[in-house]
Amino acid sequence: MIIDAHAHVVAPEVFYAYRAQLLGSGGYHQDPPKITDEALAQAAAANVAIMDGVGTDVQFISPRPFQQMHSAKPAEIVHRWIRANNDVIARSVALHPDRLAGVAGLPLCAGAPVQSCLDELTRAVEDLGFIGVSLNPDPYEGTGGDTPTLGSEFWYPLWEKLVELDVPALIHSAGCYNGREVYSDHFITEESIAVLSLMRSRTFLDFPDLKIIVGHGGGSIPYQIGRWQAARLAPGLGKDALEERFEESLRRLWFDTVLYNQASLAYLFQTVGADRCLFGTEKPGSGSVTDPATGRPFDDLKPVIEGIGALTDADRRGVFEENARKVFSRWKGPQPA
Repeated sequence: MIIDAHAHVVAPEVFYAYRAQLLGSGGYHQDPPKITDEALAQAAAANVAIMDGVGTDVQFISPRPFQQMHSAKPAEIVHRWIRANNDVIARSVALHPDRLAGVAGLPLCAGAPVQSCLDELTRAVEDLGFIGVSLNPDPYEGTGGDTPTLGSEFWYPLWEKLVELDVPALIHSAGCYNGREVYSDHFITEESIAVLSLMRSRTFLDFPDLKIIVGHGGGSIPYQIGRWQAARLAPGLGKDALEERFEESLRRLWFDTVLYNQASLAYLFQTVGADRCLFGTEKPGSGSVTDPATGRPFDDLKPVIEGIGALTDADRRGVFEENARKVFSRWKGPQPA
């Protein structure tokens, strides 16, 4: 079985018109659009057809990251929009319960305490049956606000709730409006900061059962690991809370395979271990363009991973299915044949 642990909802265009209505009305547009069952079924079926085209059995779907607008004001805009996203995801999953599972967006607003997103987290998991959450570590979306890094105790109420509910968080930033980087650049920046801040903190000492997946192969960190290995061992640079080799600390995290390059994927597996990696494609998305060198879309990653000779059959089973089952332990989907 092939489980894609990093994918996003495919919704009818009318749904995204609601985003514009919320922004235009300052959050006071009362109701989400009436998306017909037929329109939603067409969108969900189109996504399943894409999955079938590349041999994916199941996708775990979350809101489109750059659409989440966590920095919007007033905060009511964010809460309404994220709730509507989660509802559309839940309806899509209900249409294809053996092919899709829900990963919730969180309405964490710029400048708000982390507790403000916990009600929607609980609703998504307990009422809608979601199996994980997508977490944007920069609700200001690059606009200069100072949200504490993920290693800060600011996030402890969320970590506590995630452990209580037994759901993982996929670290994935959202939009970016600072003019220095587009949102894809910002993903890598924020994922890198997330890894480093967690590795320096007490987070995994205080929450040993916390499950964190870092999107896009861990940002830049696995590929710059020598710098952080040296910093961990260098005298006079401060003491990290995790008193172990940096590469050992990295294995407290999970990583997805949204990298679109075989050499990068091979290095990720070599650096953090295939047993800490989950198959992910973000398909359809920015990688859904044809690579002229192969004639396949960049995000058709199953044959890319199958072509990495250093992986054993057990490694591949872990990456494609078994690791996702461990991390997303609330998922009770089809068992392998």
